[in-house]
Amino acid sequence: MVKSIRNIAIIAHVDHGKTTLVDQILRFCQGAEIKKDTERILDFNELERERGITILAKNTAVEYKGIKINIVDTPGHSDFGGEVERVLRMVDSSLLLIDAMEGPMPQTRFVLKKSLELGHKVILVVNKIDKPNVEINKVVDKTFELFLELGASDEQIDFPVVYTSAKLGYALRHLSDEKKDISPLLETILEYAPEVKCNEEANFQFQVTTLDYNDYLGRICIGRIYQGKIRVNDPVVLIGINEKHETIVSRHRVTKLFTFLGLRRLEVNEASCGDIVAVAGIPEMTIGDTLCGEKEIAPLPRIEIEPPTVSVYFMVNDSPFAGKEGKWITSRNLRERLEKEARVNIALKIEEVGEVFKVSGRGELQLAILMENMRREGYEFGVSKPEVIFKEENGIRLEPFEELTMDLPEEYSGPIIQELNRRKGLLTQMENLSAKRVRIRYEIPTRGLIGFRSFFLTETRGEGTLASLFLDYRPYAGDFSGRKRGALVSMENGVANTYALFHLQERGDLFIEPQTPVYVGMIIGLHSKENDLDVNPIREKKLTNVRASGSEEAMRLIPVKKMSLEECLDLLEEDEVLEVTPLSLRLRKKVLNPSLRKRK
Repeated sequence: MVKSIRNIAIIAHVDHGKTTLVDQILRFCQGAEIKKDTERILDFNELERERGITILAKNTAVEYKGIKINIVDTPGHSDFGGEVERVLRMVDSSLLLIDAMEGPMPQTRFVLKKSLELGHKVILVVNKIDKPNVEINKVVDKTFELFLELGASDEQIDFPVVYTSAKLGYALRHLSDEKKDISPLLETILEYAPEVKCNEEANFQFQVTTLDYNDYLGRICIGRIYQGKIRVNDPVVLIGINEKHETIVSRHRVTKLFTFLGLRRLEVNEASCGDIVAVAGIPEMTIGDTLCGEKEIAPLPRIEIEPPTVSVYFMVNDSPFAGKEGKWITSRNLRERLEKEARVNIALKIEEVGEVFKVSGRGELQLAILMENMRREGYEFGVSKPEVIFKEENGIRLEPFEELTMDLPEEYSGPIIQELNRRKGLLTQMENLSAKRVRIRYEIPTRGLIGFRSFFLTETRGEGTLASLFLDYRPYAGDFSGRKRGALVSMENGVANTYALFHLQERGDLFIEPQTPVYVGMIIGLHSKENDLDVNPIREKKLTNVRASGSEEAMRLIPVKKMSLEECLDLLEEDEVLEVTPLSLRLRKKVLNPSLRKRK
């Protein structure tokens, strides 16, 4: 029998071990239902597993010593900040995870700021203490400074510290304690996380923070009961907002009710205030809406999130290969899919502009994840170069700025600093992490980050890490050039062959291999110079009766790097389009005909 409830969120920077820690808590409390060899149990989305990041907030629950602990696992990347902001409303306290080597990072500041603003009591968890050469006390001191900087109250600054290795499955209250299991962390939660206290007799009030869908039950709305209680078949009042931002009120009945435990959703007939539940039977309900009892129709404050900063245009694929690989290819298909996404993801904004769709989000990665999900579902479409969203205040043009933090080998710092300065960045901090690694912080226009990630990974030979965080809107920083290199553009239709590509590879870096179908206007590589170059990738070798010594030797092609969707977006210029299909990613010119393109 559950005596009481604790609601906590796990917050941290990317890759500091949130999901792995949840694994260990689930194993310790619900061991029988967790497979031993399963890792990152809550990251069930295919893209999450591939990339090793949490994209969608998940909630689960465990029982420990008769107390139910509802746990929300949040994304760490700033592009999914919309997920973090709304799910933090469901809980009363947070576990702040900090990597014992990296210390507080940009996204640490963002998630901690949101948690402190909501009045949460925070438990500091210093994770990955099993790493060699960690400076744990230094990390705790830096985190304390961050609390002060963010204006934490006296009660919030007096936070407990737990030391963990989520990978090895143990937690310590003191570094000298014996390394056994994760129970010291659970004891700290019971001691410091506030017990849920609310009025069960008050009028029922529930707010949606996450949506799910089931083929049999339809839309499922997940959120917290703030007061009162609810039973299956109870009459309820939905208070929402329509497309014109007008308040709408409608009456419904709850058909199904679920609570969470471990990896299961348990169907129940009744749920009380303080618990996190899933409600089915109200298809019109969406994120931010309030469900309340009939006694008193009182909406909860709607969830406010920071505005989008980057946009791209989605369009019907009109290339010569259109419709060959995709299942959903029409404008109507695109509209329906994007509208469906906007209903679930409130950090996205969708606008129809003529025959194209302007999709605005929090960052390039968030938009790339949407595109990747759509192509895996069978959609085929074209997208434009990502653009930042400008504002104007008092006649001054403003643009979004971000804080960029990079950890990299010192030997590669020169070219990185030079490139960021060119992109109108301002160096704010540079510190040595060890004998050979440095941490560099920049404040830079969001424009300057578009296309920078690929450059950074190439220059640091994959040994650097970077993370960015939205700061605010500031006056326009000035113009700077985009991609430094032109494109190698096919001037023929056909199939690329080894002979033609062998002679083209000295002109630049190729994107395609032999036997790749090409069309006029398709970009097949990057030119080594600044200008675009029309080339023939299907040229055949002329056959003659004359044979020279060595001419029959095998032609060796430089291996082609397979580019991800984000890398393709990074390379796009204003006059180019990325063709996205379930099987291919192709860069092309907007105007395919070379003679028409030159006139422009």
